[in-house]
Amino acid sequence: MKIFCTGASGYIGGSVAATLAANGHQVTGLVRSAEKADDVRAFGIAPVMGTLDNAQILASAARAADVVVNAASADHKGAVVALLDALAGSGKAFIHTSGSSIVGTRAKGERSDDIFDEDTPITPSPARVARVELNHFILGAHDRDCRPVIICPSLIYGIGHGAGRDSVQVPLLINLAKKRGNAAHAGPGENIWSNVHIDDLVQLYVYAIEKAPAGAFYFAENGENSMREACESVNRILGYAGPPSALTMQEAAAEWGEGTAEDTMASNSRVRAKRARAELGWLPQARGLTEEIERGCYRE
Repeated sequence: MKIFCTGASGYIGGSVAATLAANGHQVTGLVRSAEKADDVRAFGIAPVMGTLDNAQILASAARAADVVVNAASADHKGAVVALLDALAGSGKAFIHTSGSSIVGTRAKGERSDDIFDEDTPITPSPARVARVELNHFILGAHDRDCRPVIICPSLIYGIGHGAGRDSVQVPLLINLAKKRGNAAHAGPGENIWSNVHIDDLVQLYVYAIEKAPAGAFYFAENGENSMREACESVNRILGYAGPPSALTMQEAAAEWGEGTAEDTMASNSRVRAKRARAELGWLPQARGLTEEIERGCYRE
């Protein structure tokens, strides 16, 4: 198949695009610069120069493809509109990447017992209202004779397969631990995130391209951990004795930025990938988060 992927030099999009190219598909990927173009060529991906603001470039690349994978931004409505307009009437698949912070609340490191699957109603935080509205807009495009599908990953970990190698949260924790000489979490660190290995997530994209029905929404997770548990694993691989320390929210915002501190590092996002397992036969097999930190790629 011919597949166009935005975010082709990034962590998710790069991993998906490189895997699809390795599987024999003809993959084109949106990149911003000549340097990024060289990066994706190394993985068998033909670069398309442009940005998410270039509607004509996006539309042209989408019309030339059999499948579009949008993995550059969960929130860029202009790009979504351009891609869906180009695919209208074609019956082609549009695989969009969201993120499970849509169910998160600003918990300041405290635990929440709320757990969501694809059938659970969501009342998003103010920071995620627009993303949830965009998701509804995308899924409604099945009325336009195309095949919109949303994949909604939780915390992703592991080394990427393509030009983008690093995830977000775990490297943030490791880098801060190295800076301070001890791992640190926001608040008490009791907040919990579901998580998924990049290898398993990529396989979900492959399945979604092959057989997901129009209008499908899939959470992606294979377990969950508190931020304190992740920090304890970071301390073990770095050889730091004692428990992780607690940052005030002001300290966390100074380290990571307010949005990342409040909506990612100190929030809860507990989801269950019920539909992907039942409908697509998705069976995650990679190491769990703390095992990957302590025994896998993060030890290097």
